[in-house]
Amino acid sequence: MKAVQFKEYGGPDVLQTNQVERPVPKQGEVLVKVTAIGVNYADTARRQGEYVIPTPLPFTPGAEVAGIVEEVGEYVDQFSKGDRVVTLVGSGGYAEFVTTQANTLIPLPDGLDDETAVSLPLQGLTAYHLLTTMGRIEQGETVLVHAAAGGVGSLAVQLAKHFGAGNVIATASTEEKLALAKELGADHVVNYTNPNWREIVMDATGGKGVDIALEMVGGDIFHETIKCMRSFGRVVIYGVASGNPAEMYPSGLMNRNLSVIGFFLPQIMKKPVLFEKSLGELLSLVNQGKLKLTVGGVYDLEDAARVHELLQGRKTKGKLILKP
Repeated sequence: MKAVQFKEYGGPDVLQTNQVERPVPKQGEVLVKVTAIGVNYADTARRQGEYVIPTPLPFTPGAEVAGIVEEVGEYVDQFSKGDRVVTLVGSGGYAEFVTTQANTLIPLPDGLDDETAVSLPLQGLTAYHLLTTMGRIEQGETVLVHAAAGGVGSLAVQLAKHFGAGNVIATASTEEKLALAKELGADHVVNYTNPNWREIVMDATGGKGVDIALEMVGGDIFHETIKCMRSFGRVVIYGVASGNPAEMYPSGLMNRNLSVIGFFLPQIMKKPVLFEKSLGELLSLVNQGKLKLTVGGVYDLEDAARVHELLQGRKTKGKLILKP
């Protein structure tokens, strides 16, 4: 089978399409024929050797796949060949086939296509828990969402309104992306390439600042975001897309009782009660048409390097999909 791998850390050019042996499901596992693969910033961090946990070489990225059950292992009775499913696999998703534990599979409802479905688990769960578990959102609060036209950001804008935010401020880098954020429910949109973006954000809050900020850029964006916070505000960090981790002095948080909180989705996956409840709620919102999933582009598996370039160049909006 075909799989995209890298044997050394580096830029998108280290991604290679190779022929590898097709995996065989073990006890309790299922072999899935992959039909759609979600591309995430975590994949680029893996490729660069900058992920929050070690990345062994050679490595096949891809944590999010949709597909069709091809074969079931021993003691699997809840799925059979031909079932349509979506799942989080941790790694190995950039391939024609992947094995995973049967209890991690989510059946796909009729009417939900594979590309839309694969746009939900990783980024939907991330947006959900950034706002709730970590951000502890309360009715009427002001939420600042950076990169609001991206996969997580576009869902976070909608979920913030769903959870009762009184004012959602979305940032993005182009007018087209800002228009998308506005369409998804943002109350104010701000172009963060404007050197005065922080002042514009503060104006949108009447000078009071924001209660929750979702930050995944790092560097100067992080420091300017801290300046946007009101007393008892929470900045939730879930990435460093700029490749420039911010340095800070914790004592600087004291005068406004600020919190800086880290988020790593795999920790949520270790708590089934959090995972099952939130994913069930997300699927329900999608099925009811209350949560819009934005697919930014569908590309051949062999184009993984190009897709990584587009993602890191912030030239896209919505979810990027690879198809074997």
